Amino acid sequence: MATQPALPDDSLPTELALICAPVHKLALGVAVGVIAGGLVFLLTIFQVIARPPDAPNLLLLREYFYGYDVSVKGAFVGAFWASMAGFVAGWFLAFVRNLYVALRLRFSSARADLANVNDFLDHI
Repeated sequence: MATQPALPDDSLPTELALICAPVHKLALGVAVGVIAGGLVFLLTIFQVIARPPDAPNLLLLREYFYGYDVSVKGAFVGAFWASMAGFVAGWFLAFVRNLYVALRLRFSSARADLANVNDFLDHI
């Protein structure tokens, strides 16, 4: 594997910059919220219309989503609460990922600087 030469302006190579770019917390929160809300809505409507005999018991969502019921009204209530929970989960996931990448880059940068100092001291 060939190593890339260091860039003269201390900028990151394009591939590394894309990998280390922070994830937009609001965008990931909205995306996960929309998917979670839509999924709960569709599952509830499917159970209301089709009434499959071996379907999972969606009434357990009452424990988490206030006002939820397996009905058309409950589908909207469940979609709302699932959207809120999905938004929080997506936002938090992006926050933790951004924090991890920032700390990892800071640690790697400090380690590289320390390696350069040791190399300098060895040549004195």
